[in-house]
Amino acid sequence: MNDEERPDPETLLRLAQRAERAATRGRLRIYLGAAPGVGKTCAMLNEGRRRKARGADVVVGYVEHYNRPLTMEALEGLEVIPRNAIDYRGVVLEEMDTDAVLARHPQVALVDELAHTNAPGSKHERRWQDVEELLAAGITVISTVNVQHLESLNDIVYGITGVRVRETVPDAIVDEADEVEVVDISPEALRSRMRHGNIYPPEQATRALEGFFLPGNLGALRELALRRVTREVEQQLVEYMHEHGLRGWETSERVLVLLDNTRASERALRRAWRMAHAYDGELYAAYPAALKREAGMVHILTVAQDLNAEVRELPGVDLEVELGAIIRNESIVHVTLIHRPGRGPLHRRTLAERLLRAHPHLAIHLVGAEG
Repeated sequence: MNDEERPDPETLLRLAQRAERAATRGRLRIYLGAAPGVGKTCAMLNEGRRRKARGADVVVGYVEHYNRPLTMEALEGLEVIPRNAIDYRGVVLEEMDTDAVLARHPQVALVDELAHTNAPGSKHERRWQDVEELLAAGITVISTVNVQHLESLNDIVYGITGVRVRETVPDAIVDEADEVEVVDISPEALRSRMRHGNIYPPEQATRALEGFFLPGNLGALRELALRRVTREVEQQLVEYMHEHGLRGWETSERVLVLLDNTRASERALRRAWRMAHAYDGELYAAYPAALKREAGMVHILTVAQDLNAEVRELPGVDLEVELGAIIRNESIVHVTLIHRPGRGPLHRRTLAERLLRAHPHLAIHLVGAEG
């Protein structure tokens, strides 16, 4: 293994920290759904039953069954930790008894509805905080959440559905989960479940079908859920590649464009954006730091930001090395350069050839300097 393929010190440190964390902390598995009723709770309970059948010590910390027959059936045979009754303004509310689960200390705890807000007077304000405490105690947790409850997607979900979701989960909780699995169902099948009364009572179901559960809404939310897990898988693959010094393994179609302060640079940028958009990938834009204050550079960088490119400033000492670091770290597949034969130190054709020699998996796209 040469120096370029060897994992960098930050990667080695991350591996050591992950191993230390795994030795004392429980694992988190999350079932992610596009909307209520897709089957997340049943998937969680069925996984608990499978683990119990294999000899694991499994308890139900909290589950919302809503008296649904399939959910009640999946609960059979599982040990359920009694809930904590909290008197709030004369109304008794039931929450997960986190201390009781900790005292029981099973191998696996099933905890439904990760985004739930606990009743005032509970140990923690939010259920994901209860889950964090269980994980820190070495208990593996299997949980559920809908995509509309992810903090980063709150505004997008509001734009799709017109409903502002108040209960959210920090994305870091999902990012750090050991396993995230989508419980998928088509919008029409979900609406059929709703019409048959398998999710809400008839009157509530009718309102839901005419509001949040419109086919367009469900299709968009389903797409968000699938994209979120795809991103998780890609990130895990990139980390695996870095940890093992692997190169040339394509994940998504990520595009990198090298910018300068000329009109050709804007054309190259738009070409790179069209490519990234066609591949449903990400766009990265890099430029030498020395050009930052040159005429026209502010405009080019503004266009890059408007196109939602991730902009990287390069020292400009060795473009091959500096671009190579981005290519490796971000698993870039396509690089767009401006072709100016024989002009100055930034001779793009030579740079393209050097990049291809160092990264054979790349596709290099040259954009002419003249219109």
